[in-house]
Parts: sequence; C-alpha cells; structure tokens
Amino acid sequence: MYPLANTKRSNFTRAVLPFCNGGFAGIVATCIIQPVDFLKVRMQLAGEGAKAARPSAFEITKQIVAQGKLLDMYSGLSAGLLRQSIYTTARMGLFDTFKKTIASRAAGKGEFEILLETSVAAASAGGIAAIFGNPADLALIRMQSDGLKPVNQRANYSSVIDAVSRITRSEGPRALFNGAYPSIVRAMALNFGQLACSDVAKRHLKANTNMSAYEQILASAVVGGFFASFFSLPFDFVKTRLQKQQKGPDGVLPYKGMINCFQKVAKQEGVFRFYRGFGTYLVRISPHAIITLLVVDALKSFQK
Repeated sequence: MYPLANTKRSNFTRAVLPFCNGGFAGIVATCIIQPVDFLKVRMQLAGEGAKAARPSAFEITKQIVAQGKLLDMYSGLSAGLLRQSIYTTARMGLFDTFKKTIASRAAGKGEFEILLETSVAAASAGGIAAIFGNPADLALIRMQSDGLKPVNQRANYSSVIDAVSRITRSEGPRALFNGAYPSIVRAMALNFGQLACSDVAKRHLKANTNMSAYEQILASAVVGGFFASFFSLPFDFVKTRLQKQQKGPDGVLPYKGMINCFQKVAKQEGVFRFYRGFGTYLVRISPHAIITLLVVDALKSFQK
C-alpha cells in the first residue's frame, strides 16, 4: 500500500491513518449506539435535585414509544457525529502514536513499567481529545435534554451547528466549555479503562490462550468496555449535569463547578446516584468500544 515508503507523503499517510481510522470507527459505533446514549442522558437528568424514585431505561423507552416519538432517540445525532469526528479521531490517533513510541523503547522493560506507560498514554490521549471535543459534547447534551423541558421553554435545535451558534450568542463562547473539567477527567478514566486495559488484556490473551485474533480483539474489547464504564461513569454523570445546566431566574447556575456538583448530588440525592444507570451506561460503552476496536482492526488489516 505504501510504494514510496521513504517519501514524506508516505510518512505523513502513516501518521494520519490512525486518526482517520479512529474517527471513522467512532462514527460507525455512534450511529448504532445513539439510542442507548439518549436513554443514559435522560436517566441521569431525571429527578434532578431529589431522592425520589426515578424511571428506568425501560420506562423511559415505553413513554417515548407511547408518545410516538421513537425518532427522538436519535436527537443530537449530528452533535454525536461531530464529537466522534473530533474526540475519537484525536484519542484513538494519539494513543496509537504514543503506543508506537512506547513499543520502540520497550526493550528491557518490565511488564509493570510498560503497563504504567500505556496507562499514561491512554489517559493523556483521552484528556487532550476531550478539550477539543467539549463544544460538540455540550451541544449533544443540550439537544438530548431539550425534550425534558416544558414545550414553551424548549430550544428546538435544528442541528449541532444551530445549537453551538445559539449557545454562543446567548451564553457566550465560554459556555461551550461548561463541564470541561469532568469531561477531561472522564475521558482520561474512560481511555484508561478502554484502551489501556484492553491492550493489556489482548497481550495476555495472545500469550496465554489459543484464541483466534478476532476472539482476542472481541474479548479484550469487552474487558476494556467494562473498566471504561466503571471508572468513568461518576465523571460522566457530573459532566452531563454541568453541561445541561442553565442560569435560573436569579441569574445563578445550579452548580459552581465539578466539586460543587459532586457535593450537591451526594447530599441531595445520595452517593449511589453517581452510578445510577450503570447497566445502561455499560450497554452503551461496551458495544461502542467493541465496535470501535473491531472497525479499527478491520481497517488496519485492509490497509496492510
């Protein structure tokens, strides 16, 4: 595929391909998982500020179907695709780049040292990518939560571009980075769980089992999906609350920041609220991780 292996063009192509592969894989996964992500957001926002019983994913789905609004589950798809085009492109590409550097210096290093470097690489790639992806992520949350408001208070965004431009005009450019801190920490935790854990699992499966290459990828992706969900859900919860919040009649935001949100939710709704909807979140994260990694691997095989 690379007949001019020593040219600048070939080197550039080799450097860019991991980013393109990651972005495309993320887009494919998001198109499939979007309804589950919609349910996750609705569950996190239901009953905000109270300890009352909250609807399950099944109850929310039943209500949407009864209202004849099944297509609402794809609300914010344009924002989700833009986010994947930025966030997943960056995090997958950066991790692949960092991992190649680690592999080139792996000679003589122990398992723990390689694991540590891989973990740092995964977390760093996620954190950097989250900064650039936050505006699209915020637009996604606003579009998905818009249906929870009274009809006369809904923004009825027509697209991610409409959402971003209207939020910028009404709240200022800084509003696009609401929830950036928990978003960055969430991305670091998610990337550590998904990429670092799946990478380690894949290496152990290759060395200690007779699984086929496809089975190794699938099994390691499941491992990565679980740990990504476990480590990142509390930060995803806080990120959603911060990105959804808007100033009240008194001109004051409900939460002052990430720490304040953690404190208020724990006090008003209980600490287990942070893991509310873990099953739904796991169903959203694991398949997304599996699909992403399988598509990336398929693209790599095709490009050899």
